[in-house]
Amino acid sequence: MKFATYTHGGHERVGLVDAEAGRIHPVDAADMVDLIARYDEIKPAIHMNGSGVALDEVTLLAPIPRPRRNIFCVGKNYRDHAREFAKSGYEAGAVKDVDDYPAVFTKPATCVVGPGATVETHPTVTNAVDYEVELTIVIGRGGRDIKRADALSHIWGYTIINDVTARDRQKNHRQWFLGKALDTFCPMGPWITTADEVDGSNVQVQTWVNGELRQDANTSDLIFDIPGLIETISAGTTLEPGDLIATGTPAGVGLGFNPPKFLKAGDTVTMSITGLGTLTNPFA
Repeated sequence: MKFATYTHGGHERVGLVDAEAGRIHPVDAADMVDLIARYDEIKPAIHMNGSGVALDEVTLLAPIPRPRRNIFCVGKNYRDHAREFAKSGYEAGAVKDVDDYPAVFTKPATCVVGPGATVETHPTVTNAVDYEVELTIVIGRGGRDIKRADALSHIWGYTIINDVTARDRQKNHRQWFLGKALDTFCPMGPWITTADEVDGSNVQVQTWVNGELRQDANTSDLIFDIPGLIETISAGTTLEPGDLIATGTPAGVGLGFNPPKFLKAGDTVTMSITGLGTLTNPFA
């Protein structure tokens, strides 16, 4: 099933998406995190009940418009991207093609915007805005010290995140947070597809900039796989329902070109992941 957060008639709701029919049906939940946390209780009452509205009559928000906590993110998790990053000159500190352990950082919840929302290029702050398509895990069952053998049972679903990055800030500050943390730098959506409908280990991940295909890879190429990431991130740290883990981006980002192809005002970025829909955002 696919669930989205949307506004209609001045009200924010959570709904069940019928993508083929182009309709969305309201669900009795306070918000998406409430739905995730109480899913087993709510699920029997969820159905296409005939009271839905057309998707083109609503405004889709990020599936979790206000995450309770920072978004966990993983860097350099596809070999080809790790190599293009190492060669780009934008990586601060020691340069290594493939790391021995996952590089984990966070984006603040204030970065989050929904599909169709405008992403600011922040020209007074950066001149090196880049895009990164990422398959993103949505945690359903919390826990700490989760073993990789049990990890998939903690996943409620998946969505798409564009891990927008100011490459100059990422490099100059010798860590990644400030380059990732600018307002609007986390487009998310268009909805969450539940884990029973997605094989996260084998989906196609793609990005177009102004119609030009830039990124095209498969999650089978992940260096650190999804169970391993959950095991690593939950080691000593409690994961909670609604937590988000962005799993990394493949090669083809702007810094990988010579010269780099960074984003500018007027550009449009479209991202697609198998089974998860399409996320499109203009930049200004």
